[in-house]
Amino acid sequence: MTIAVRVPEELSARVPAEQRGPGLGRDAVRLLVSRGTRVSHHAFADLPGLLRAGDLLVVNTSATLAAAVDGRVGHARVVVHFSTRGDDGRWSVELRDPDGSGTTRARAGGPAGTEVRLPGNVRLVLDEPVSARGTRLWWGRVPDGEVLELLRRHGRPIRYSYTERDQPLEAYQTVFALPSRDGAGSAEMPSASRPFTSGLVTRLVSRGVQFAPVTLHTGVASAEVHEPPYPERYAVPRASARLINAARAGGGRVVAVGTTAVRAVESAAGPDGTVRAARGWTDLVVTPERGVRVVDGLLTGLHEPEASHLLMLEAVAGRAAIDRGYEAALRGRYLWHEFGDVHLLLPAENPHTEHCSSNCR
Repeated sequence: MTIAVRVPEELSARVPAEQRGPGLGRDAVRLLVSRGTRVSHHAFADLPGLLRAGDLLVVNTSATLAAAVDGRVGHARVVVHFSTRGDDGRWSVELRDPDGSGTTRARAGGPAGTEVRLPGNVRLVLDEPVSARGTRLWWGRVPDGEVLELLRRHGRPIRYSYTERDQPLEAYQTVFALPSRDGAGSAEMPSASRPFTSGLVTRLVSRGVQFAPVTLHTGVASAEVHEPPYPERYAVPRASARLINAARAGGGRVVAVGTTAVRAVESAAGPDGTVRAARGWTDLVVTPERGVRVVDGLLTGLHEPEASHLLMLEAVAGRAAIDRGYEAALRGRYLWHEFGDVHLLLPAENPHTEHCSSNCR
């Protein structure tokens, strides 16, 4: 699926919401709501009033890593993006060229045997491409050092060119982020949950909205190619599976917060939609042809027209709803990317009971 529009450069969110003016918090973003093809415009703080008692939000608890590290290949400067740790101790990595402005541009991967010198006399040796479908990501070995310690001491959050400046790691952590026992995390922030604050979570709980935590450690996305996601590590705890199944049985809506939460919970669902405790690696790509078995709605950021994530959005809400929502987002000058505004996709309501407020179009 491709949205047939171009996103103007000025609609890129360049800094976090809380840095756009005095007194603003993370929740100072706009919320576009699609109920089928009906669209309305809200502040994110309105979310508790848009959900119902018995609804359930599935949230990703993966913490964001400081996954970008400077290095050298021969005399050339490079930036290494550490993506995902494999079961054999190797990491999938992407090598990029610094662009002179604090961000990076794409670089050809490999070849096998390439050695990257990293801070602290650490060496990274490239072994082989992660997938036969491309050479952007490579499996690499760090024989002389521990990668997580390297990231803690010398890493910084991955930053793309549409942002204005480097941000501290805290700016990329969500209110749901929890440290994992093995120190693993996401190379890029599960950004749909960034606008949540502890106060907003309290308001949602007080209205009878429940939360089901899951984990999916997301790897490095491609800012240029928009490839489908590679296999990623996930976990759906037994308690969360029970909460999701109970919400569905009780008539509540299961709303995933972010495409990562969709991928995790749909990976743990059987053909009948029953969710079971599960963990491991998922290679699931949610498409309109595959559809969704559990998720009724999705809270997500605004994705580039070529992004593979749009196939997942179409699977949840249908092509007409996505086209209509993105047209409204462009007309309304919503902001894109991880520090931008958000889009809530809900099932269409019964036309005999639906009441549209004055801001519906």
